[in-house]
Amino acid sequence: MDSIYFDHAATTAMSPEVLQAYIEAASFGPGNASSLHSSGRAARERITSARDVFATHLHCEPSELIFTGSGTESDNSALFGAALAQRKRGRNGIVTTAVEHHAVLNACRQLEAQGFSLTVLPVDEFGRVAVADAQAAINDTTAIVSVMAGNNETGTIQPIAEIGEWARKHKAYMHVDAVQAFGYLSFDLKEMPIDFLSLSAHKINGPQGVGLLYVRKGTPFQPLLFGGSQERNRRAGTENIAGIVAFAKAAELAYDQLQTRWNHVESIREAVLQRLTEQLGEDRFIINGHPTERLPHILNLSFTGISSESMLMNLDLAGVSASGGSACNSGSLKPSHVLTAMNISSERVSSAVRFSFGLGNTREEADNLAKITATISARLRNR
Repeated sequence: MDSIYFDHAATTAMSPEVLQAYIEAASFGPGNASSLHSSGRAARERITSARDVFATHLHCEPSELIFTGSGTESDNSALFGAALAQRKRGRNGIVTTAVEHHAVLNACRQLEAQGFSLTVLPVDEFGRVAVADAQAAINDTTAIVSVMAGNNETGTIQPIAEIGEWARKHKAYMHVDAVQAFGYLSFDLKEMPIDFLSLSAHKINGPQGVGLLYVRKGTPFQPLLFGGSQERNRRAGTENIAGIVAFAKAAELAYDQLQTRWNHVESIREAVLQRLTEQLGEDRFIINGHPTERLPHILNLSFTGISSESMLMNLDLAGVSASGGSACNSGSLKPSHVLTAMNISSERVSSAVRFSFGLGNTREEADNLAKITATISARLRNR
């Protein structure tokens, strides 16, 4: 049985070029970038070269970039680092949205437990926050605003530029979780009103266990980890040299092929929708998320009348990898907090399945998915 992997929003496989870069860096020999001998200097040069790659594509200074262990660590570092530093200035307000990744939401709730005032913005039926709601919530006591670029469950793109401009007017700092959007959207950090940006390697065909955090020069920041002086005293711990080198290679490939990547996954998404309409009928599923302001590689569908668990289990048995939402909650039977926040019906929430596409997916797989889904749907409905 041929398998179909339609869960790229959860994680992606390393591309051959990235894997080769990882192997070469890992095979170089022992090297700690904090060591002063030749092996240490060579390791440090590799990190410097990788940082330069990101600085070039993100349009920022290399010194503004911090390598971390994950997107979650980048999110937490930005939120705790900025909030704790801002509290010293008399600011204790945090503003975020109801559809953020739990790496942001749970960090914000932890800060709330430590005495910060938390405002969670609602979203509309498409999962998009209103700029007016953000403007009403952000004031001169706000420490940090955290709004994701593109949602990991629905693909909905948020108006981060407009919200960031308003945050800047009130001297609040703007954090953007771009983990899911990176590789499909470009970010000019010299021009955009963003003070913190979180990225993760394994979403763009890089290795797991490597992240990046952009911190705008001059932004107050308190480290989350304490120990050595790595990353200019902002993130203690020995650097993952091979992972960082591979991450930079993945980012370089992603930016060189930005439009090609977009067009490829968009074509797969459209093919899936077309084939499902032919096989099932357009009244048998509902698209969740914004129709136009969206990432191209995510398709969230509700198969009303069929539970997510039943559909996912049968898809898995048929060799199709998909998801009920965020991979961090894949083992949970709780309804998606993203879909719930959109105030759609409980039937749509409980029957939602996320398909997410990436490099290596084909139109043939789109055809096969539609046939498999139609067969499963008919069998489950007949019960």
